[in-house]
Amino acid sequence: MLGQVEVGAKTNEIGAAPALLAQMELSNTVTTVDALLAQRSLAQQILDGGGHYLMVIKRNQPETYEAIAQLFADPPWLPHERESEYWTHTSSEKGHGRYETRVLEASISLNGWLNWPGVGQVMRRRCTRLMVGTGEVEEETTYAVTSLGREQAGASQLEGFWRGHWGIENKVHYVRDTTMGEDTGQVHTGNAPQAMAALRNAIISLLRREGWKNIANALRHFDAHPKRALDLIGALPSRL
Repeated sequence: MLGQVEVGAKTNEIGAAPALLAQMELSNTVTTVDALLAQRSLAQQILDGGGHYLMVIKRNQPETYEAIAQLFADPPWLPHERESEYWTHTSSEKGHGRYETRVLEASISLNGWLNWPGVGQVMRRRCTRLMVGTGEVEEETTYAVTSLGREQAGASQLEGFWRGHWGIENKVHYVRDTTMGEDTGQVHTGNAPQAMAALRNAIISLLRREGWKNIANALRHFDAHPKRALDLIGALPSRL
């Protein structure tokens, strides 16, 4: 976790994100954001900072969403233009009782048309999940825009960035919200929420550094061994 800012009571993450990014060194980085933060002004701020972005696009940006969806639903390129206009990457994974196949498609066909700062490619990502135990099949289609050109990131690299974004969600936000009970916390006044968030981030980072992949298991372990927990944070005196 590199930083945090407070989200005001009468605003949301859209207002806080620019302030947070202003604290960061963005040169030679790729900032990934979900659909709520897919805003033209934020994209421009990232570009002005020397970085690149990958932004998930949903119906809160209707014009951009419809343009990308239409492009992949009814491709305009001719057969001989396909390799220069369109590329794809397929990956699969089995775990947690399901088999998942992901197909990421990317194109530069909207670069000269789409009203979005510094657009380099647009993407469609289709996920099919087969629940091994029940045979149930789930399908999900999402769209995105990035400032990375094809020469900077092919379809496989874009899939890696996209997967990495949800890795942050699963390894940080979900852990804070659910495992550490942030969503049900009763601390709401003054600077206490920010302080608690910083402490939770520090604990997660410390446990990850120590090699723990399951934070819930780690918390149970140190709950049962308080001396080990104190030693982990350097609270026990060193033996000379």
